[in-house]
Amino acid sequence: MTEQATLETPSTYKIIGTRPIRHDGVDKVTGRALYGADVQLPGLLYGKVLRSPHAHARIRRIDTSQAAKLPGVKAIVTAADMPDVGDKIQELGEGAIGLKYLSANLLATDKALYHGHAVAAVAATNVHIAEEALALIEVEYELLPPVLDVLAAMQPDAPILLDDLRTSEFGQKGAEPTNVAQHIRFQRGDLAAGFAAADVIVEREFTTSTVHQGYIEPQNATALWNSDGAITIWTSTQGAHSARDQVAEVLQLPVTRIKVVPMEIGGGFGGKISIYLEPLAALLSRKAGHKPVKLVMNRAEVLMATGPTSGSAIRVKMGATKAGRITAAEVWMAYEAGGFPGSPVGSGMNVILSPYRIENLLMDGYDVVVNKPRASAYRAPGGTNAAFAAEAVIDELCEKLSMDPLEFRLLNGAQEGDRRGDGPAYRRIGYLETVRAIQESAHYRTPLEGPNRGRGIASGYWGNWGGKSSVSASVNADGQVSLVEGSTDIGGSRTSIAMQLAETLGVSAQAVKPTVVDTDSVAYNDVTGGSRTTFGTGWAAYELGLKLKEEMIARVAELWEIEPAEVAYADGAFTAGEQRLTFKEAAAKLNEDRPIMASATTHAQEYGPGFATHCVDVEVDPETGKVTILRYTAAQDVGQAVHPSYVEGQIQGGVAQGIGWALNEEYFYDSQGHLLNASLLDYRMPVASDLPMIDTILVEVPNPGHPYGVRGVGEVPIVPPAGALANAIYDAVGVRVTHLPMSPAQILEALWAK
Repeated sequence: MTEQATLETPSTYKIIGTRPIRHDGVDKVTGRALYGADVQLPGLLYGKVLRSPHAHARIRRIDTSQAAKLPGVKAIVTAADMPDVGDKIQELGEGAIGLKYLSANLLATDKALYHGHAVAAVAATNVHIAEEALALIEVEYELLPPVLDVLAAMQPDAPILLDDLRTSEFGQKGAEPTNVAQHIRFQRGDLAAGFAAADVIVEREFTTSTVHQGYIEPQNATALWNSDGAITIWTSTQGAHSARDQVAEVLQLPVTRIKVVPMEIGGGFGGKISIYLEPLAALLSRKAGHKPVKLVMNRAEVLMATGPTSGSAIRVKMGATKAGRITAAEVWMAYEAGGFPGSPVGSGMNVILSPYRIENLLMDGYDVVVNKPRASAYRAPGGTNAAFAAEAVIDELCEKLSMDPLEFRLLNGAQEGDRRGDGPAYRRIGYLETVRAIQESAHYRTPLEGPNRGRGIASGYWGNWGGKSSVSASVNADGQVSLVEGSTDIGGSRTSIAMQLAETLGVSAQAVKPTVVDTDSVAYNDVTGGSRTTFGTGWAAYELGLKLKEEMIARVAELWEIEPAEVAYADGAFTAGEQRLTFKEAAAKLNEDRPIMASATTHAQEYGPGFATHCVDVEVDPETGKVTILRYTAAQDVGQAVHPSYVEGQIQGGVAQGIGWALNEEYFYDSQGHLLNASLLDYRMPVASDLPMIDTILVEVPNPGHPYGVRGVGEVPIVPPAGALANAIYDAVGVRVTHLPMSPAQILEALWAK
């Protein structure tokens, strides 16, 4: 069930807010859409990657001579084939990484830093020969002790992963080797005075396990390094231009030498921003005599070697008065970065206290390397861990104060003018409206009855992003508009962008035909990530629509031999006195003279943050620890819902992933750092039978920083579920589980301890 609450001026839009059929729907449901692994080229070779069987080992020697002699083997590459790169920071869209670390993650140099770290790659005439060749590559390893826990990695006597790593702290670099890459601090007010004013103080420690994004389509890349030096790469990526720039940097080539063709993408959630296979395919292609080479990971490789999100350790202390007003909060957070620096601890710090107005606070965050795959973005990176901790502490405060959790949030909730924990002030936001939406929902107003049943509330935040976008379009003689864009489509952005252009032009959504093109065919676009695409590229489409209208008005005026100011355009028609041309008629007339086209670029800055409040009912089996979700409702400030069905789907998908993170999903390693559950049979993601119908409430508080009020919606919904479920479990059986996932074993241990 979906409720839609428009809390500002009622919409007067004709296209925005409707539910047209998605433009790419037919190709996808009929199997015609082409994904990365579908690429077939003449003379195609097949590649495989040799991966380290050890979590931490020095690479003493690599001998590829026997593999090279195997019939059918055409090329082998190791880190020796990679150019030296500097210490430049490479922006990835959602996060950044040092260029030398990005390169070393592609092919291990002096050390293998996690089980599955790539060591060499082979191209052969078929995949079976390539796999056989891997077994013939001799690698001499010197085993080193692995460190797998973020707290253990921070100890002074911990094994050091990166000899050159020094802690960056308050603008200074440390002098000693360390696993702590960065220490971040935010503070304001008087913390001691804030806690002194509190009548109730709660302090808890939390831990969360490493989890994966869980996209269905594995990473893939096909590359052709042509004899003229031009490189074409076909890949499933969240950002074709970002992939191009990363490849150019690690191969030390001009970006104009590289063309990236984005294929359809079978899920990413942040995990397909960073490159893994693209440079390897390119290098193999060059060494194989300029033959195209395809690399496709299997599921075990995806789980072992592509960026999961960080495990973490978090400590939260919070105080409040008897009246329920928060007086102070102190947060300590340490996030796993994997084998190289770059965890989302900074994002976690942005999230953890952001729904609340708190004058006295201190937050410390640590980015820590461990012997696991390099962490990548995962839908609101760092946010789920953070909200799990904060929302559990807030629930305990409410219990001690005998205060309704929604009333507590209404009393302390952030609103326009309040400042986030890390400083920036909010413009118009709809957090309190999401709390009221849950408070007024049929779910919350319905009593929950029965033994071992409980209800939980949690809120969440994500800051969203704008980024750079480019689009172009031509108006055809039949009145159809061909839209060219560079934002890869993960969640329906083809249609949401086309709808904004259609709204601006006053034509139907079906009259706009969107196409996602390669990096040579459109100007730069930032990644599809950070909940930016419908907002940022949608803004570019709006600017494009204005330019097309201006062009057509000027040319209609020229046709009618009048001034452009005398031509009006409304309801899909150009008029001036008695003269009138529909959009379609004008398109036909004007194309007789010359084509109609325009382009637009934007760097949208005024992205509006998103907030959500979730309510969940559970039943816990005290004999087995199994949690059954009975009912789930998510209310979210969505700005202006461009295509409500897509918005509902984003919320439901985020909740489903959050439930998996909360109850089931985790990486299991043995003491030597070997991943033990590298399959979807053993890495337990929720399936349909694990989930209830997820009800959504679309709270529409338009973002004043967008012409159509758009806010990003894709990441906020994964933030509250873990906290909401933890609070519901406590309400059901009286135990506060402080580790994610809250698996049956965790719940039983808590019950036995009770």
